[in-house]
Amino acid sequence: MSQGPAAALDEGARKRLQIVLDLLAEERASVSSVVDERAWQVHVADSLTGLAVQEVQEVARIADIGSGAGFPGLVLAVALPDAQVDLIESVGRKCEFIRRAAQEAGIANAAVRNLRSEDWADAEGREAYEVVTARAVGRLSTLAELASPLLKSGGVLVAWKGKRDPGEEQQLANASEALAMEAEQILDVGDRAGSQHRHLHVIRKTGPTPENLPRRPGMAKKRPRG
Repeated sequence: MSQGPAAALDEGARKRLQIVLDLLAEERASVSSVVDERAWQVHVADSLTGLAVQEVQEVARIADIGSGAGFPGLVLAVALPDAQVDLIESVGRKCEFIRRAAQEAGIANAAVRNLRSEDWADAEGREAYEVVTARAVGRLSTLAELASPLLKSGGVLVAWKGKRDPGEEQQLANASEALAMEAEQILDVGDRAGSQHRHLHVIRKTGPTPENLPRRPGMAKKRPRG
């Protein structure tokens, strides 16, 4: 196991996360492309870089959108046992894996929501979270739009991205007012994530949710703001 971010975990937490990775390696349904010896670094260490953001360390409730195989949501749930982590994923087979992994690893503070984030934001999830996380593939303006109606005013989106893209960052800046979401800082965490170009984009919600959010499911990706 790598040190770095994982050093923050006690032995019990490491064992719980190893159970998750072992289940991932055995899973026949396609939920992740990385299930071999790289998985600790690619999934766990990378997810733990979120702890570099102060708001994540102090959070009471996190929404992890587009959770996939459960990262970073399951890892943050283990690292932050006093926080409630809702993993939002629309693909049923991935939700089934996350539920089984959370149950077998004893991650009681993780809950799976099998629906689109837009639908959750139109229901119980609206303005319910201090932090939204997203390690899913998507442009910053798309992720900011999905996060805005889920976040309380003043809350933050933490988006895991690769190499910085000035055009993508400008698109977010252009959409900032319409989304009530403003880029605050960009953390270079490549040395801790084991991924040379890994960056965390911290985007803060600056006011009430705009009345036209969320849009219909899929529109944020199909027609991003900015």
